[in-house]
Amino acid sequence: MNFSGNKTLPPFTMVNSAQVPELFMKLNCTLVISTYQAGKVILISAQDHQKLTMLPRTFNKAMGVAIEGNKMAIACKDEVVKLVDSPELAIHYPNQPGKYKNLYTPRATYYTGTVDLHDLHFGTEGLWGVNTSFSCLCLINDDYSFIPKWKPNFINELISEDRCHLNGLAMLNGKPKYVTALGTGNKFQSWREDITNGGVLIDIETNEMILKNLSMPHSPRMHNGELYLLQSASGEIIKFNPETKTIKVIKKFEAFVRGMAIHGDYMFVGVSKPRANSSTFAKLPFASNPLNAGIIVLHLPTKSIAGEMVFQTSVDEIYDVQIIPNSNSVGILNTLNEVHRYSLSIPGATFWAKISEQK
Repeated sequence: MNFSGNKTLPPFTMVNSAQVPELFMKLNCTLVISTYQAGKVILISAQDHQKLTMLPRTFNKAMGVAIEGNKMAIACKDEVVKLVDSPELAIHYPNQPGKYKNLYTPRATYYTGTVDLHDLHFGTEGLWGVNTSFSCLCLINDDYSFIPKWKPNFINELISEDRCHLNGLAMLNGKPKYVTALGTGNKFQSWREDITNGGVLIDIETNEMILKNLSMPHSPRMHNGELYLLQSASGEIIKFNPETKTIKVIKKFEAFVRGMAIHGDYMFVGVSKPRANSSTFAKLPFASNPLNAGIIVLHLPTKSIAGEMVFQTSVDEIYDVQIIPNSNSVGILNTLNEVHRYSLSIPGATFWAKISEQK
């Protein structure tokens, strides 16, 4: 699908192929998209078998999104917001009672400072973040801005210079397993020297660079014992078998791909619009491709496209794509709207404080 943008359309206008709502109903899930360019986290789910619903919510420079159980965390410009889902609060949500079956409300904000966090994941040790500015993996908590836990062998010091553009993180059994980076340099933004072919995949446990010469790798994800990742600069989805040390191209698109989630037999891949007047994007083979930003749904067993969603307005770049399983009616609150301050939860009970009593 190739829909051209139209500035006369309302903000966040999206079109989709006809089969997508039915697929969402079948999978009973909600798609979560982050777009730092638009400063939004967007939830997409099926209203019925014919129509999708979309909820854009403002989060400043939204990047990595972590989801585990009833928890969600969102990496923002200089903080990480942690939210918790409450079906009970959803029932009596003052603005729209009964509209949502699940409602994610903010419960903590971690002030990391401007460290350019990319991927986020919950793990057995806590909340992991890819600290791109300091070229390291870190833990996010309330004691420090961040706790450095690992850095590539070729990085000799912790310093805010974005030396290799560390970006993606894949988890295995609750622990960090693989990371992607756009380069292997050890000086300020040296990854820019070979941006389209200098990418690597690193095994965190062994510090081995198991794949080299990658084309802007992003979004590594473990699935059924195999690792999938995106080569953004070539538009490829590749699969790496850790046992045989072999790779296979699953699908190739003439588009900048970034952000991936796998749910059942389906893979959801984010597509970003080539950035205008960018020297980086100008080097890509599809720089003149008019595709708008959106999501491609791939049926993994057959490698066929099962559906597409395309933004006609507002969204040009997508960073992360995640799935909330077992729910097709999800709301989310941010910290900018004061309504979240009245959502109260304690062990075994929830309450909505009366706004009139707070004034």
